[in-house]
Amino acid sequence: MARSYGTSAARVEGLKRMFAHIPVLIMALMTASLALAQTPAAVPAKPLKMVVLGDSLSAGLGLQGSAAFPARLQKALADKGIKVDMINAGVSGDTTSGGRDRLDWSVPEGTEAVIVELGANDALRGIDPAVTRTALSDILTRLKARNIAVLLCGMLAPPNYGSDYAARFNAIYPELAKSFGVPLYPFFLEGVAADAKLNQADGIHPTAEGVDIIVKNILPMVEAFIGTISGQRS
Repeated sequence: MARSYGTSAARVEGLKRMFAHIPVLIMALMTASLALAQTPAAVPAKPLKMVVLGDSLSAGLGLQGSAAFPARLQKALADKGIKVDMINAGVSGDTTSGGRDRLDWSVPEGTEAVIVELGANDALRGIDPAVTRTALSDILTRLKARNIAVLLCGMLAPPNYGSDYAARFNAIYPELAKSFGVPLYPFFLEGVAADAKLNQADGIHPTAEGVDIIVKNILPMVEAFIGTISGQRS
């Protein structure tokens, strides 16, 4: 006699319906796993907001905007995968006192880092180093009060004002950097100053090639500077 499922037919039909759903479940799990695999492990950090507060040396006097120091530095950082929203706050002819007087509108809210490049015009005009020191000190104090990180770029006095003036002026930057606990790039024009091939006809302002050398020289310090800030952000 042939076997019959008899009264178990309903249960068998239930099992058939359950097994019919298994391929669907497998496909759903595979789709979810694929989606997770394609999702980035972490959301990329937002670009660092940086301002270069300076004079004509960083403003790019005589150059296209794309060849100025802030733009070239931003490009060099981008080439290394470091995203920075850069503001060129360089004003030709500005002294340290001028930079201090326009600090609030030159460094907008939300700025996380400032490269201070000021003092060349003070030295060229023979301004009392005490005045330069006070202005730079005020800038650093106000930026520190706003919790903005600072990289200070040093400047050297020309020899025509004598050794006493040079000694007083040149000491400003390392002493303030130590006092305020900020990193110092000793001489902004390192590798470029007094090289006729890397300066414009006035012998003061770098050519585009000169700017690229400045960027190359300062880049390792800027990377370390940004690394410190990024560590504090995370």
